[in-house]
Amino acid sequence: MNVFRAADILVPKTDEPEKWAVIACDQYTSQKEYWQAVKEYVGDSPSSLHLILPEAFLDHTDPAELDAINETMRRYLDTGIFALYPDSYIYTERTLQNGKIRRGIVGMLDLEQYDYAEGSTSLIRATEYTVPERIPPRMKIRENAALELPHILMLSDDTDDVMLGCCEEMKDELPVLYSFELMMNGGRITGRLVQGKHRERLDEAVSRYETDVRKRYSQLCGQEITYAAGDGNHSLASARAHYERLRKAGAENTHPARYALAELGNLHDESLVFEPIHRLVKTDVSALLAELESKNTGDFPLRWITARESGTIWLDLHGHELPLALLQKQLDDWAAANACEIDYIHGEDTLQKLVQEPGTVGFLLPAIAKDRLFADILNSGVLPRKTFSMGHADEKRYYIESRKIV
Repeated sequence: MNVFRAADILVPKTDEPEKWAVIACDQYTSQKEYWQAVKEYVGDSPSSLHLILPEAFLDHTDPAELDAINETMRRYLDTGIFALYPDSYIYTERTLQNGKIRRGIVGMLDLEQYDYAEGSTSLIRATEYTVPERIPPRMKIRENAALELPHILMLSDDTDDVMLGCCEEMKDELPVLYSFELMMNGGRITGRLVQGKHRERLDEAVSRYETDVRKRYSQLCGQEITYAAGDGNHSLASARAHYERLRKAGAENTHPARYALAELGNLHDESLVFEPIHRLVKTDVSALLAELESKNTGDFPLRWITARESGTIWLDLHGHELPLALLQKQLDDWAAANACEIDYIHGEDTLQKLVQEPGTVGFLLPAIAKDRLFADILNSGVLPRKTFSMGHADEKRYYIESRKIV
């Protein structure tokens, strides 16, 4: 069986899809005003906003909020808000603000083929280090949930465009399930149903890709791989941890929680750009900068900015493949000994705005090369957390599809 496969997918039946579709919960973590604006726009209309918990509020979660989310899931299921499309994929086309179209396939991943532990040789790989402390809050949301709503974006290394190319060839024959403008400058999204004979064609394309990529990387790196998590590493890890808990409690390996719904893209898609994720640090700025300057006397320039000043830290990258790997270690060491908050910011413009707050400093990081991603993971292991972003914050996945996991 394929690692990535068709699923029983739920799509909302609503006259206001633009109010249903909300951006990934791990975006705008330092901008609560964004989420307040979303809340005001959605109001009481049926929306995925009522089924998720934005991470901007994750540290202050009231258990009653989780109960309300789970109750809303059950109510939506009971009242027939969803249309069910069994054993299907959905082919998506996301028109970004720059006019480019990012293609994707919504289906499900077999969590038996995924392991986020360091040193994993599973066919599905994490791309960033999984922070164990970040899993329990997410599991708490998932453990009593009737539905999963994915913001996970998976990557294939499909050099011949076998899978998305198959969807492109069938595109005019596929029924359109939805097509609308996304809220908050998210661009436009269109989803087409891949079912029946079209699903069979896509199954065959997925099988061809998975066979080819496993063979290719086995010869190149001595290990096999099929997919890597682009966005949503910790959400995927939480889904795996939840499934492991169910198995230990006696659940069969056919339990629906064995699988995780995700959108699959192609690393080589022209629309896919790896954006850096910058660091915003709230601390004694002068002391932190003095500490970093004393530790770094190399030749790689890393720019920092505050409300009134800017400067450069010169990193010594000897033994470190990425500038971020060294910076993150030093920031973590600082945070362990000093009052400090570290946040992860998409976009230089956003960082410029956030450093206007007293006691904050931003570090501007470079992007990584996407065409080396799979080989880097196999050769060097997972990347530091929040190393890259697949596009800008407003280009992240919006919640539309869902799947029952009970």
